Amino acid sequence: MSLIAERLKLVRPSETKAMTARAAELREAGVDVITLSQGEPDFDTPASVCEAGVRAIRDGRTRYTPVAGIKPLREAVRRSFQHDHGLDYSLDQITVGCGAKQVVFNALFATLDPGDEVAIPAPCWVSYPDMVALAGGRPVMVSCDEFHGFKLRPDALEAAITPRTKWLMLNSPSNPTGAVYSKDDLLALADVLRRHGEVHVLSDDIYEKLTYGTEFATMAAVAPDLSGRTLTVNGVSKADAMTGWRVGYGAGPLPLIKAMNLIQGQTSSHTSSISQYATIEALSGGRDHVREFASAFVQRRDLVVSKLNQAEGLNCRMPDGAFYVFPSCAGVLGKRTPDGKLIATDTDFAMYLLDAFAVAVVPGSGFMASPYIRVSYASSLEDLARACDRIIAACAALS
Repeated sequence: MSLIAERLKLVRPSETKAMTARAAELREAGVDVITLSQGEPDFDTPASVCEAGVRAIRDGRTRYTPVAGIKPLREAVRRSFQHDHGLDYSLDQITVGCGAKQVVFNALFATLDPGDEVAIPAPCWVSYPDMVALAGGRPVMVSCDEFHGFKLRPDALEAAITPRTKWLMLNSPSNPTGAVYSKDDLLALADVLRRHGEVHVLSDDIYEKLTYGTEFATMAAVAPDLSGRTLTVNGVSKADAMTGWRVGYGAGPLPLIKAMNLIQGQTSSHTSSISQYATIEALSGGRDHVREFASAFVQRRDLVVSKLNQAEGLNCRMPDGAFYVFPSCAGVLGKRTPDGKLIATDTDFAMYLLDAFAVAVVPGSGFMASPYIRVSYASSLEDLARACDRIIAACAALS
């Protein structure tokens, strides 16, 4: 009898973590690696947020909290949903978890029976399919091509829905493509969902505040009649530079939130009490830092897109949100490296960039789309310029 459960065979290690770990190994060996594989802002957590955390420690806010999160934080989340989207949730309809990732997993684990399906537009975040599989469901990948901006089309959604479909996973702005669903995009998908009352919507809005030109929209606000079967997930990791604080939250139908809290109560319990008090400040303190971060990301995005489009064999579209670009590397496939190795896949190309030119990116195959690479521009302009120059040189060295 094997010690390890059979379901673990369905789960892959995260390619983003793997590439970042490989880059760290090379850096420890003395290689000047520039890491563009991690989905983490390089900004410091705002000082006022840090002070709120310190104050919580000094005030003795270091004990257990309710599983769903402290009441003042859920009130801050409630105000945020009301102010930003006109969404009105009771406190019991809001749950706080150890990052948005846990909130998503809790929802899947609470709702999926064996054979239940989750429609996932691809390219998608690396963890979605594996979390679905780990929860006992079946991920159904729905291809979203570059020609249509990497966004799910209503006809593709209609074709993907079966009697076993329980969830549609929506991530806007998207990791890895930076695609942003407009209000009209969501309304078109809502028309399909109205014909399939058994399908719920998991709206992962973690990059909500990082949009550049396209106004953000979320399904529960755009289609209020679907709010009763929509879970809206968000957090402070990305927009507030609080990745390590581990705070995410979700709001949705009361029976679902209760089930998610039941799971959380028997697994992690609540997230850090200190992080919760710091998050109140992040959500309630004006968030001027978010606008500053977004402005910096626009500069970085424009630099990276311009430079990568100078690289022979790469084609990089301009994203509307998040802090990633997702260039096609189809033009380098079939070429050979200076030492004669064939570049047959996007993984080959990503490893070539890392091993030969000390730039860490993530192959598109990890995001269920090939041949692409994901490049994070959550780094300084200087590092981004140096990295892109290396990528241009790497492409030029292929034959």
